[in-house]
Amino acid sequence: MSSSPNPDDYLGHCEEIDIDHPDIIVLAQKLAGASIEETAKNCFEFVRDSIQHTGDEQRNPVTCRASDVLRHGIGYCYAKSHLLCALLRANQIPAGLCYQRLSIDGDGAPFCLHGLNAVHLPDHGWYRIDARGNKPRGNKPGVDAQFIPPREQLAFATDMAGERDLDKIWQTPHPAVIECLRRHDDWLELSQDLPDQDLAEIEER
Repeated sequence: MSSSPNPDDYLGHCEEIDIDHPDIIVLAQKLAGASIEETAKNCFEFVRDSIQHTGDEQRNPVTCRASDVLRHGIGYCYAKSHLLCALLRANQIPAGLCYQRLSIDGDGAPFCLHGLNAVHLPDHGWYRIDARGNKPRGNKPGVDAQFIPPREQLAFATDMAGERDLDKIWQTPHPAVIECLRRHDDWLELSQDLPDQDLAEIEER
């Protein structure tokens, strides 16, 4: 990634990344491997494969806090990124939150933010990973997100006019994401009001 913030700033907790929750601690210990890279891969694959994506399953509840995502076994991409971030940090691996701006239907406007993660690996630096789950989204089939550093293999490319990779690695979730997740308690309502960030604002950063 082009952004290289200090990894030490990406080990803390907040309301949504509740790394001190007992369930998070227990699972993080179970996922710990022989190396940082192995542990990171274990955490990534658990969230990608074991936590359902709300949009794919089309069911409630709408989750936000990492421990709630784990308890209910489901979340939108944003919520899944909160859980992955919490598991990595609970294993003392620096991790942050990243976002892409994607076409919702795969053919232009409207757009929304998509949540993923960046993890800091000793041999590779910051490396983006996307644990949203390998199922098609709208008109974008063939989702195949993997953990194969140093090569990034994300769920979605930003190759359409209006789509962007947001370079920033966030220590805490994007405010627009939290506001949307807290405002809606029904998955269908949220699916029709997904968070976005104005393209002009993105390009100014």
